[in-house]
Amino acid sequence: MKYKDYYAILGVKKEATPDEIKTAYRKLARKYHPDVSKEKDAEEKFKEMSEAYETLKDPEKRAAYDQLGTHRAGEEFRPPPDWGRQFSEQFSGGAGGFEDLDLSSLFAGLAGRQGRGGGGPRGGGNYPMPGSDYEAVVRLSFMQAFQGTEVDLELAALEWTQDGGMRRVPHRVKTRIPPGVTTGEKLRVPGKGGKGMNGGPDGDLYLDIEVAEHPVFRASGRDIYVDLPLTPWEAVLGTSVRLPTPAGVVTLKVPAGTRAGQELRLSGRGMKRGAGAPGHLHAVVRIDVPTVVDDKQKALYQQLADTSNFNPRAQLEREAAQ
Repeated sequence: MKYKDYYAILGVKKEATPDEIKTAYRKLARKYHPDVSKEKDAEEKFKEMSEAYETLKDPEKRAAYDQLGTHRAGEEFRPPPDWGRQFSEQFSGGAGGFEDLDLSSLFAGLAGRQGRGGGGPRGGGNYPMPGSDYEAVVRLSFMQAFQGTEVDLELAALEWTQDGGMRRVPHRVKTRIPPGVTTGEKLRVPGKGGKGMNGGPDGDLYLDIEVAEHPVFRASGRDIYVDLPLTPWEAVLGTSVRLPTPAGVVTLKVPAGTRAGQELRLSGRGMKRGAGAPGHLHAVVRIDVPTVVDDKQKALYQQLADTSNFNPRAQLEREAAQ
């Protein structure tokens, strides 16, 4: 029989994952399906890549195919004797009947014996057709992104019809958004796209995440930032403040001598995604000064100015004196 390189036909590496094989097949199927393709020899190419997919998508068939060894495409070959002994009870033809078979018939035997269905590339046009991929924008609040949520989507999507055409149909999908998603992230939900036909794989759903701005919190990767306003005396003397976080209010100790722009970190209070370590929450210090003071307060500020030897502009003054 003649060898067919099923991996090359689908354009994937021999170590490709099942998802990579399915994605490659789905892409080629849309290009070469005889009912929609204008490519030359589209029907023949579609049969060939459907045959390759029917074998490689099945772990048992794929293992048997891999044990045939590697040959040049179109090269005449015989399965090795050990292959025949191992698989002769499963595949039609038996150990000694390979001369009357081609590669597609050899692997069709397993499906026929185990009742896995006779559709696919050999069936009068009853070809496997992959379902369409869907894509939708999902807009979340900051807290929904932090905690995770369930979304209920109403989509208008393309699906195959029985005659091989396409139609636009309403499609409702409920799916869970995991905690810790961020703006610009794309989530793949396997099998939630359009339905495949004739044994073709269902499409996938891709969600483009947009997270609304929060009046207090800002996300950067897994870390969360919040501004922490302090009075001048709190920054100098130190204090404790009640600080809101997405997971609840905490008491934060501000050390004496805290400077503007300094970040006080709360470990593990940021975004958490899956089994990974959570990010951190950073309280960014901002020192605010009162804009309205009475005479007593003004006198106290003047007393501080008269007694303090602190000079924040010492470096500038040295530069100016040169």
